[in-house]
Amino acid sequence: MKKFFAFCLLLFFLTSHAQEKPAFYEDIQHFKQLDLNTPPPKNAIFFVGSSSFTKWTDVNDYFPGKTIINRGFGGSSLKDLNFYAEELLKPYAPKQIIIYCGENDFATDETLTPRQVFRRYKTFYSEIRKLYPEIPVSYVSIKLSPRRENFWPKFIATNTLIEKFMIRKKNADYIDITAAMNGPDGKVRKDLFLEDMLHMKPEGYRIWKKQMEPYLK
Repeated sequence: MKKFFAFCLLLFFLTSHAQEKPAFYEDIQHFKQLDLNTPPPKNAIFFVGSSSFTKWTDVNDYFPGKTIINRGFGGSSLKDLNFYAEELLKPYAPKQIIIYCGENDFATDETLTPRQVFRRYKTFYSEIRKLYPEIPVSYVSIKLSPRRENFWPKFIATNTLIEKFMIRKKNADYIDITAAMNGPDGKVRKDLFLEDMLHMKPEGYRIWKKQMEPYLK
């Protein structure tokens, strides 16, 4: 009887673990279903990253005349972008890739250093170049969300590392949105953020549009 009970327990353990899915699995399946229902256009501008892109649901309205595919998924980190790199990048054949990610890396693991997150970014950049050696790639700087003020020094240091990296690369740009989100006093404008002090109101996205527009192909 004891052996039978132990066998059942082991079977339950193995079955339950087999059913576990990696983080953001459902988001990726959702993207696949979207692509199946409506095949994505080729030569579009591809937005990928975390919730600041996810919540920019009307991004096409900000850039009339541009064709944008938005595949931001909320809560994601650069680690997650690397995990799903092929599934995120391969289906679209874009003419340009715009990335906003890195904020959540620190929020999910406070022990990470800017250089470790920078290495994650370099890995994702290399994954892009394996598939698309020549297309323009732009990185949007990590915004200084008031809710995460304790991480600001790390955000700034990571931005600096990525900026220096992108400057040295061909067909690569660093888009700084942080300075533009400051008020006349040089401090971050909290009025640009929703009550959670993490995600932005339309006025915040209008600032992003102004900073990003010169870089969009």
